[in-house]
Amino acid sequence: MVIRGRAPLRISFGGGGTDVAPFCVEQGGAIIGSTINKYAYCSIIPRDDDEIVVHSLDFDMTVKYNTKENYVYDGRLDLVTAALKAMDIKQGCEVYLQCDAPPGSGLGTSSTVMVALLIAMAKWKGVEMDGYALADLAYHVEREDLKIAGGYQDQYAATFGGFNFIEFHGRNDVVVNPLRIKKDIIHELQYNLLLCYTGNIHVSANIITDQVNNYKNKNEDAVKAMCEVKALAYAMKDELLKGNLHSFGKLLDYGWQSKKRMSNKITNPQIDTLYEEALKAGALGGKLLGAGGGGYLLMYCPYNVKHKVAARMEAAGGQLADWNFELRGAQAWVADKDRWKYDEVKVRISNGDYTFPLGDK
Repeated sequence: MVIRGRAPLRISFGGGGTDVAPFCVEQGGAIIGSTINKYAYCSIIPRDDDEIVVHSLDFDMTVKYNTKENYVYDGRLDLVTAALKAMDIKQGCEVYLQCDAPPGSGLGTSSTVMVALLIAMAKWKGVEMDGYALADLAYHVEREDLKIAGGYQDQYAATFGGFNFIEFHGRNDVVVNPLRIKKDIIHELQYNLLLCYTGNIHVSANIITDQVNNYKNKNEDAVKAMCEVKALAYAMKDELLKGNLHSFGKLLDYGWQSKKRMSNKITNPQIDTLYEEALKAGALGGKLLGAGGGGYLLMYCPYNVKHKVAARMEAAGGQLADWNFELRGAQAWVADKDRWKYDEVKVRISNGDYTFPLGDK
């Protein structure tokens, strides 16, 4: 058999950065966002020996472990190593990983991969975990075991899926509020949004560390900006639920202008150029997804100028992406390993019998 896990990547509309300690612990953080139809996948094929072979299809990398040995973090697929330890995997298996976006894209890739890994391993072992337990374990493994800097939102977004307003007050004090948004509003929002790849990836840990240091050092402008970003998340939630999408689009711009004040590493001249070109063509607002420095730029455009914005951003070097919203969260299922059970398939219909050879298994 094959056990598969899948978790959706996410886009955040507002509140990014307020889910990172110590701000969220001391003042409370809030995020509004949604998952999209780009995913991280994990496939597990049990073996009859003690060897674990992990294949990263995106990086064309293979790493081998033995269940009788201690798992060691050596910089090669450490996310997998940490997940194996956390789930106490004692049986050999083949693991295949694949993600629809590269690391550093701003879509929460590493955390989403972790969620896909854990939910697949839980399915294999018959371990029942609710959404909060799964997201908390993913946070623990990535942020505490591996010491990867970051916040809480990615693990919870990938686990729960859909449109959520998530409030953070530190570990074990996270509340996910699913948003009941009318389908017409969701369709219109998706139609008015553009997702543009800037062509660069970022190292989010460096940016987050700088943001955290600014807060700890009581940088007045940075602290004020974080408070504004949090307030904007609440305002955006209200406008989205009411269907005031143009107001929602303008609030994206307010959020982006505030977020840039949290750290001078969040933007760069290329990103600024893409953003300004989009505004000149009629976009109402937008933001860079993730911690900053690169990845995907999300822009809100009234429908009658969306094509102009798209053309202007492509001319400036942006790469537009096809996407849609995904309302489901992380899932796991069991598939049949034997793709070809028979040498041939036969069918009888009204005008005769047909045989279709399948070739080698």
